[in-house]
Amino acid sequence: MVTGALRRWAAALPAVLVVAVLLGLLAPGTAQAAPGSCDGMRKVRTVSFRNGSVQVYKTGGRVCARTVARHPGGQRRITVSVQARGHVAVRKGRSHAASSPSVQIYAGRRCVWVKGWVGRDSGSSGWILC
Repeated sequence: MVTGALRRWAAALPAVLVVAVLLGLLAPGTAQAAPGSCDGMRKVRTVSFRNGSVQVYKTGGRVCARTVARHPGGQRRITVSVQARGHVAVRKGRSHAASSPSVQIYAGRRCVWVKGWVGRDSGSSGWILC
């Protein structure tokens, strides 16, 4: 008796999995930004340098920054670093891209230092948003 129920359950499991996967692929979903993105924040500063710029965003006590290349393409590293005064800098980067991944930190009312690199060229803000 237990064996028959177990067989029926084992036979139905692949069908249920196939239906779940198809619904997951075909059902319309809502697109949401990654937790580290700067969407929904207001731009407060742009630090320009020769090969690109660092865009700084803020909402409440959270500060977000990303580096954007002036001329995208080519093999070069794009990096951004954000540091709240009294804390360790958070740094992210990637190669072969038009912009760096965004870095988001909670700074509260502290001053923030933002730095961005495109290849060997860099731009730095000094202490801002004090």
